[in-house]
Amino acid sequence: MGAVLSWRGALAPLFTAALAGVAQAGALAWPGSGAPQWWLQIVSLAVFARLLCQPVSWRRAALLGWVFATAWLAATSWWLFISMHTYAGLAAPLAVAAVLGLALFLGGYYAAVSGLFRAFAPVHQAWEALFFAACWLLAELARGTWWTGFPWGAGGYAHVEGPLAALARWVGVYGIGAVAAALAMGLAQLRVQDLRRTRTWLIVAVLALLLVVAHGQRACALDELDGVPGCARSVAGKRDGAEAAGRVSLALLQGNIPQDEKFQPGTGVPLALRWYGDALRSAQASLVVAPETAIPLLPQQLIPGYLEGIAAHFTQGAQAGLLGIPLGDVDIGYTNSALGFAPGQAAPYRYDKHHLVPFGEFIPPFFRWFTEMMNIPLGDFSRGAVRQPSFAWAGQRFAPNICYEDLFGEELAARFADAAQAPTVFVNLSNIAWFGDTLAIDQHLQISRMRALEFERPMVRATNTGATAIIDYRGVVTQQLPRLTRGVLYGTVQGRGMNAAQGGDQRTPYARWAARWGLAPLWLVAAGVVFLTWLRWWRQQQRALTG
Repeated sequence: MGAVLSWRGALAPLFTAALAGVAQAGALAWPGSGAPQWWLQIVSLAVFARLLCQPVSWRRAALLGWVFATAWLAATSWWLFISMHTYAGLAAPLAVAAVLGLALFLGGYYAAVSGLFRAFAPVHQAWEALFFAACWLLAELARGTWWTGFPWGAGGYAHVEGPLAALARWVGVYGIGAVAAALAMGLAQLRVQDLRRTRTWLIVAVLALLLVVAHGQRACALDELDGVPGCARSVAGKRDGAEAAGRVSLALLQGNIPQDEKFQPGTGVPLALRWYGDALRSAQASLVVAPETAIPLLPQQLIPGYLEGIAAHFTQGAQAGLLGIPLGDVDIGYTNSALGFAPGQAAPYRYDKHHLVPFGEFIPPFFRWFTEMMNIPLGDFSRGAVRQPSFAWAGQRFAPNICYEDLFGEELAARFADAAQAPTVFVNLSNIAWFGDTLAIDQHLQISRMRALEFERPMVRATNTGATAIIDYRGVVTQQLPRLTRGVLYGTVQGRGMNAAQGGDQRTPYARWAARWGLAPLWLVAAGVVFLTWLRWWRQQQRALTG
């Protein structure tokens, strides 16, 4: 009996960590609705933090962190199985192993910081919460940047709605995740007797006040973007009048070309060429946008006159067009690109995707054997530059990003280095039909919403299967097409930050510091807290030895 109880005592925390990890995944996009659940993100992380607060060894803490993160990341990105098995033809057991292997690898970051936390955890509760937040921030930063980065499912994305959303303009998604981690540890530390203490409620009051101030400051900034002076919220009529100036009408195309046919010469290719060709010409809007690889062939592979006809329609008319197409040849290399056409344009605008998807768009060293087991077309692209000019049209600067490039806010921030040339509207061109009708669509939508919050710029999305949507500069989805349907989303967008051309600076604090230093400030803050914690621990050890 004692042995059974011992096994139960050893396994129960691991099982709890796994369940908390699955709940963490659900917080990012709840199954069924796809909506983020900010409270669940904090509560599920608090459950895990509570496990770390128990008197366990650093090795046991590392194992708990590994289980929590593996369950979280596997439950978040399980849809990678569909891309590898259903569409790329990888055997199901190997596809399952690949998804689990990725989650285990990325979970290693969280195992490391969990062990680090337990090894040097201070006794003081407030500092312990700060230390946990710093450790968690280091893991999130490492996952998002090392080995080209895979930040999909970062905890901060659960907070595109809720009280922490006001912090996006200051610290971005990683900073929000760190604040949520500190709150989670504070929640994990709470005991019944703490609720009777004045100090506990004083801390709660101070935190609430800080969030209210952050929300109010964001409201002031949004008023200024609307052209309303001061911090007082204006009446609806004035706000509407300010927003209406300079609106651009949009037509966002969603072809819903089946992924298993998209690059097939006899089925998906002719369907895509016919539908997108007709839609680009017939859409009635100032700017018409077609998604990533809407034209699934290289220009030299197209019927003579096809691309030239599309270009002539826009350059000789009163509309502009932006469409996804692969470019290049075997000698200079291939790029996943967007071409822009506008009236009076001497040459097409061109944007080349910078942040490529491993295995899908480039082959990592030593992994060619893996990609050769799958059927992935156009699987080895060249990178574009980090800072590329925006597409100028109708008094706005439209900044394209392709597919999951919008996960990397620090790279989008590089376009804000010059306030006078900073984007006024982001345009995401995507094709995530690779992942079927899954939560990947909802998760990607929340990612785009976070970018809108960080930079206070609208994000419009043209996708093959969804989510084709218009997101305003407050991160609110104003219009959206039903997923997995073929159609055109008509709407309008109001760019932000045009006054910068006249000497004003309407960049958010996050845009300013990230444009200059990238994520280095967050790395330094997190590493600084960890170093101070270790130094404090070392001094305590020295005193214990000499005492």
